[in-house]
Amino acid sequence: MALHPSYPIKTERLDLRPHRMEDLDDLLAFHSDPEVVRYVPWPVRDREQVRAALEVKLTQGALTEPGQWLVLAIELRETQTVIGEVLLKWESEINRQGELGYALHSGYHGRGLASEAANAMLRIGFEDLNLHRIHASVINGNTASTKLLERLGMRQEGHLVESLYFKGEWCDDLIWALRAQDWRDQSVN
Repeated sequence: MALHPSYPIKTERLDLRPHRMEDLDDLLAFHSDPEVVRYVPWPVRDREQVRAALEVKLTQGALTEPGQWLVLAIELRETQTVIGEVLLKWESEINRQGELGYALHSGYHGRGLASEAANAMLRIGFEDLNLHRIHASVINGNTASTKLLERLGMRQEGHLVESLYFKGEWCDDLIWALRAQDWRDQSVN
């Protein structure tokens, strides 16, 4: 199985699409923001580091085998500005598992935009990729992400104590997940 979505993927206010080189300045605006990168696995990046990361992202608009990440730009349709990115990892074909990730420019927090993008990615995972379960890993203390995952219908399944050495310190990892049947049940309501 492979996944080659038709782009853009439209939500109420957003277009989700593969990254383009012209996204560099928009990505720099949030990849260089300490508030945004506090809980994501990359450091604050300068322009050249963002350019190098973007070059990798250019190749991540489709999934052809397990282990790959689908990495999409979150473009605010009204302004055609890339305000974040949303990710889905195809972890296992046999177990039909995936992982959700996201990052959003701090100037756009609190508007439901990350939730809108993440919900679209869950739909892709469950409907298009036929995943059974999608999980997200959150550093303990990232209350904005835990609230977002709750809104998406995910539930906390685990609390791994000091399981990650993250940005110079041992951190607890919170595991959140949603099964396809639960997603379908909440979509009907």
